[in-house]
Amino acid sequence: MARYSKEERRRILEDALAKNPFFTDEELSERFKVSVSTIRLDRGEMGIPELRERTRAVAQEAYSRLKSLDDQELIGELLELVIGERACSKLSIDESMVLSKAQVARGHYLFAQANSLAIALVDAKIALTGSVDMKFLRPVHLGEVSVARGTVLKRKKNKYWVEISAKVGAEEVLHGNWILFGFKDVEGAKKKEME
Repeated sequence: MARYSKEERRRILEDALAKNPFFTDEELSERFKVSVSTIRLDRGEMGIPELRERTRAVAQEAYSRLKSLDDQELIGELLELVIGERACSKLSIDESMVLSKAQVARGHYLFAQANSLAIALVDAKIALTGSVDMKFLRPVHLGEVSVARGTVLKRKKNKYWVEISAKVGAEEVLHGNWILFGFKDVEGAKKKEME
């Protein structure tokens, strides 16, 4: 990447953070071939908060969009949500989530993160999981962070096809396809059960 003037760098920096607020100062420093302190100075003078504050603001906006879940029902921390399109969450694996001997996450935590993210994507008051075709690709260890991304592949009336992929760093640890059903109310969901 070419060297930029201060004005160009700041304009491009602002655009980059608008598109992806999760860039760290270190990643931006590598991208712009300047020191981390230069990035911090640029951000400060432009009024752009540090990563933690940007993440918190994005998460608050995402949580405000939840329809099919309460925020306490979502497993993991919601980072992005565009209902009917895409979503992202992260789950930090702590001691309460691991098998004591192996120090790896219990599968139901990773499934719950992926399943709740899939449900969050449904544009309805009530969403139910119809079926899941999912694979665990490698164990997730104590202290690692699982970042799950979900995408709505297709929608037909109240039926949604959703793909979820969870990664630790760049390595995929879980991948699956969900079929979900959305309902306006409890009565609609009960009728579906009787069919």
